[in-house]
Amino acid sequence: MLNLARELERRGFEIETVGVDGRGRIDLEAVRKAVDANTALLTVMYANNEIGNIYPVEELADIAHRQGALFHTDAVQAVGKVPLDLGRSNIDMLSLSGHKLHAPKGVGALYVKRGIRFRPFVVGGHQEKGRRGGTDNVAGVVGLGVAAELAQRGLAEEVAHLTMLRDRLEKGLLARVPRIAVNGDLDSRLPNTSSISFEFIEGEAILLLMDQLGICASSGSACTTGSLEPSHVLRAMGIPYTSAHGTIRFSFSRYNTVEEVDFIIEKLPGIVARLRSMSPYWKAEFGR
Repeated sequence: MLNLARELERRGFEIETVGVDGRGRIDLEAVRKAVDANTALLTVMYANNEIGNIYPVEELADIAHRQGALFHTDAVQAVGKVPLDLGRSNIDMLSLSGHKLHAPKGVGALYVKRGIRFRPFVVGGHQEKGRRGGTDNVAGVVGLGVAAELAQRGLAEEVAHLTMLRDRLEKGLLARVPRIAVNGDLDSRLPNTSSISFEFIEGEAILLLMDQLGICASSGSACTTGSLEPSHVLRAMGIPYTSAHGTIRFSFSRYNTVEEVDFIIEKLPGIVARLRSMSPYWKAEFGR
């Protein structure tokens, strides 16, 4: 959404962004001040893809509607991880990606509340009721439908499993590795996502050594893969450079196991100790 907003700004649209606090939480009062009668659209992530924060989308939608604006939420990370009932929701538009809930890659969906119309981004045929031209990806659509049904059917069990894995990982690492921190709003976040900062070392170096052991993680969102700059999310939260650069995102699925988490807890402390022994920042801070 951020890159799209920047592109719209280059085209002459007026864009206003609202910051977050040190835990990545949105100030609703700041949003109320930013949204006025000239606002056409308020868009917010349902859940953040790096730190896992879940945002109060119903309250945000109400703020938009009070000023006559539409409300859109990017729910790519949330679908299949939190309960959604759009039939009782204030949300006007919601976007999602199939691969986030084990559907085929390359398929997604845009929920549009009945009565809302817009110009299609892809112009051509009259597929998708005139909202997006081009041949329908029938296999992908069917796969997304089945994946959504399965996710809904087993949601409670999956949330419990993912929460257990996430909490086990964080508790194990916090007990074994000094100078680390879990980022985000620990009271309102996705069950499967954990953002952990390891001070004074490079996240990319951690990933490289974990990869050699068969451990998959990331140093940010998939949208920023390949960038060596600290996450803009962490920068917006005011996370120090020495921590932001050493931040790793762990993301679990229903197929991950306790044994895999315990393997990470066993191996990662040694990786961190090895990298810190070579880090000039660590040596400058602690003299060893």
